[in-house]
Amino acid sequence: MSSSKTKRWHGNVEAIKPEFLNGVIGQMAAYGDRVHFSMFGSVQKPHYEVINSFDKKMAFDGNHHLHRAEEDEFGAGNVTSIFTLEQIKRIIATGGSGARSSIPRSARAASARSTGGARPMTAAARAREAIDGEKYAYFKANRAMLPEGINQHSDEISALMLNGMSAEQAFGAIIEKHFG
Repeated sequence: MSSSKTKRWHGNVEAIKPEFLNGVIGQMAAYGDRVHFSMFGSVQKPHYEVINSFDKKMAFDGNHHLHRAEEDEFGAGNVTSIFTLEQIKRIIATGGSGARSSIPRSARAASARSTGGARPMTAAARAREAIDGEKYAYFKANRAMLPEGINQHSDEISALMLNGMSAEQAFGAIIEKHFG
């Protein structure tokens, strides 16, 4: 039996509230035209990953904030099928009855076997999340001025920021190193 109070989400996209899906659409408009949802999170606020035309992915938590996904969070068996922006809009418009989510049997079985439970966030994970948020905000604010392909160096930018550089300094160092 699955309810909205369970720790683990059942994967039925039609059960997600339109208010939440409107937030997903906002992130899709900014970052990519496709999305899939992780089985992590809750039915009200599942984690999701926006995918752009270059198959680059940005993960978001249930509050639409940039999220550093666990290694297997969007792996096989833990994710819904991919939905386009138009399919998400149709789900909202039809109240969930206009599109079907195809949840792999293994994902349903894994969800049923799961004991759920949120893991506490470590200090290191909180620091990474804060850095990712700062990096994301800088990228979003300066996207038009940044060189094409800077996103390929995301991990390197994060490493510089973990060593004390600001987002502006880290992006500048990467631009100088790889694009200058």
